[in-house]
Amino acid sequence: MKQRVKGFRIRRSLFGRYLTFGLMILLVSFIALSVMMYIFVNNYWEREKKNNLIDNVTRVASIVEASSRLSAGPYNSALGEYDFFGLTLTTISESIDADIFIVDNTGECLYCTEGEGCVHDQSPLPSYVLAATASGEFFESGSLEGYYTDSYYTAGVPIIGAESGSITSFCYASTHSTFVTELPLTFMKIFAAAAAITLVIVVIFVAWMSFSMVRPLRQMSSAAKKFAVGDFTARVEVTSDDEIGELAHAFNEMADSLSSGEGMRRSFIANVSHELKTPMTTIAGFIDGMLDGTIPPERQRHYMLIVSNEVKRLSRLVTSMLSLSRIDNGELKIHPADFELFSTIVSILSGFEQKIRERKLEITGLGDFRSIKVHADPDLMYQVIYNLIENAVKFTDEGGTINFAVEETRYDISVMITNTGAGIPPEDIRFIFDRFYKTDKSRSMDKKGMGLGLFIAKTIMRLHGGDIYVESRVNEFTRFTFRLPTTMTRPRAAQSDKSQRYVETTADYEMEE
Repeated sequence: MKQRVKGFRIRRSLFGRYLTFGLMILLVSFIALSVMMYIFVNNYWEREKKNNLIDNVTRVASIVEASSRLSAGPYNSALGEYDFFGLTLTTISESIDADIFIVDNTGECLYCTEGEGCVHDQSPLPSYVLAATASGEFFESGSLEGYYTDSYYTAGVPIIGAESGSITSFCYASTHSTFVTELPLTFMKIFAAAAAITLVIVVIFVAWMSFSMVRPLRQMSSAAKKFAVGDFTARVEVTSDDEIGELAHAFNEMADSLSSGEGMRRSFIANVSHELKTPMTTIAGFIDGMLDGTIPPERQRHYMLIVSNEVKRLSRLVTSMLSLSRIDNGELKIHPADFELFSTIVSILSGFEQKIRERKLEITGLGDFRSIKVHADPDLMYQVIYNLIENAVKFTDEGGTINFAVEETRYDISVMITNTGAGIPPEDIRFIFDRFYKTDKSRSMDKKGMGLGLFIAKTIMRLHGGDIYVESRVNEFTRFTFRLPTTMTRPRAAQSDKSQRYVETTADYEMEE
């Protein structure tokens, strides 16, 4: 139960991980965008406010300076004498939504568009503001070190006296920085609305994308559970050509391989059971017959020969099984030595003399052979040649021909064994060297094979640095060629997987041509 819960959490967490990752990206993107937008808008707003206020206070300062020259007196008396100035400053103040006020060199307010009793009348401007303004112009966002109770945009310029030519006073424009409170709130409302809509869209998209990505994995999990109980029919739907699609395709290929391997395994078990049962039944029957007197003494030798052949048949079966086990465990080793290849072929052929005579087969090509010395493992090469000759005798049509040929170069020696007969169908020939593979599924021709012979032969030849090939034409011939290098190179590792197509071997290969 714990394992099931754990697996469930894994599946849920994978979907949740994709969703959380998408939402985190969205959130980070919105935060980064809002910060950038805030900084951009704030800087732009301040820059525009600064330029606007500076332009207008400069304009007011110019009007005051011009008025002072016309009246040949201080501008403040002029301001008192002429309502024109008050009207002009008030108009400018309203147009830029800012208070315009003029202070003397000590910071005391001389005139303010806000009227008497305003904040500018209550205390002088800080000295640092006056000092900064004297240098040309002044702009600051804040409370001016407590001069204001809230944050203000304040801009100022000096006013030059007409007679003295020096700074006689300062002109300022000040407006409440509503941006700090109102604009961010408006901006955040717009941002929140956009984020909510985008969030819904992204959640739907990420959920759909996550489900699409996880669905093949769930199908694989379901199929794997079926494989565990022996059902290899499940496949994963391939809906894309990305990494997930490649994984699904590879999974289906694996399923095909497992299905094929399972079929061959079951066939192999059935064949092995049959091969073990038949000779053992024969042996037991004949021995019991001799023990209980059913078989007379004068016939016992005849039946003992049959028992001997059946024992040899069992021995070949066990040898093939051991060879397969050694291949799978990587324990199949070669022990090369110099020996005569032609003598080995003749010796094996002599063992099939009776069958050759019974089926009226013709053996050709041996007259062209000569003494061929090779450096290889004699026992393993005997197994390869025995398997090929046994198959040739088994599948040659009655009265047919088995031909032997040899080709020798400075690099290798190739021996070809060709037999007439039904041949191997094109759809089977590429599997002929796979383990457990039998073309004669009914075993009508091949009753003693397990589909291991050519697989083992292929492995043995590759261990020697050589190889084995097959070519066939239906209803005409089948030709097996094994090539052995004259100088042995480092052998290729024995393969236990099914990638060794086109070759197979075993002392009792039941080639199903």
